[in-house]
Amino acid sequence: MTRPFVIVLVESPNTRDTPLGPFGHLGVACPSRAEVDRLAGMAEAAGCLRRAPKDSGPPVGYWAMLADPDGNTLELAHGQHVAFTVEEAERFA
Repeated sequence: MTRPFVIVLVESPNTRDTPLGPFGHLGVACPSRAEVDRLAGMAEAAGCLRRAPKDSGPPVGYWAMLADPDGNTLELAHGQHVAFTVEEAERFA
């Protein structure tokens, strides 16, 4: 069984460029808010936390951002409605 894979595209003139491009980042779903907090705490201790955890409500959910060694941004998130979007698209496939 394969896990759903989603690419989210966002365009904004107010972001700084990274190797992936303006606001380019990779996202990883976490099983709980506590896991987002735990991983963000580890990133902060390592000096690579870019944004502390924040609850943006649906459909964005609870998220944080950290830097990988190449300067890309990695998003940790819980509660995003990506799965619902994938399930809805499969109904029309």
